Amino acid sequence: MPKRSSKPPKRPSDSNLLGRLVVALSVGEAEEPAFKQAVEDGKNPAAVALGRKGGLKGGKARAKALSAKQRKEIAQKAAKARWK
Repeated sequence: MPKRSSKPPKRPSDSNLLGRLVVALSVGEAEEPAFKQAVEDGKNPAAVALGRKGGLKGGKARAKALSAKQRKEIAQKAAKARWK
């Protein structure tokens, strides 16, 4: 399952593909992958960063706010959905 936090894509582990990428970056044929996609999509970079900040702490804050009974009910519902 993909993570919801937006991370830049990793560089290739294959040495040939990595070498090709490094040459393309040095010549200017390619750009360093980063959060540029959000800017190109017309999204506000500040809003993207703020959403990422909230996404990183959201689950922990939600679990802290719920009672043990509520967490158990949510977990059982998720398990049923997974095994359906």
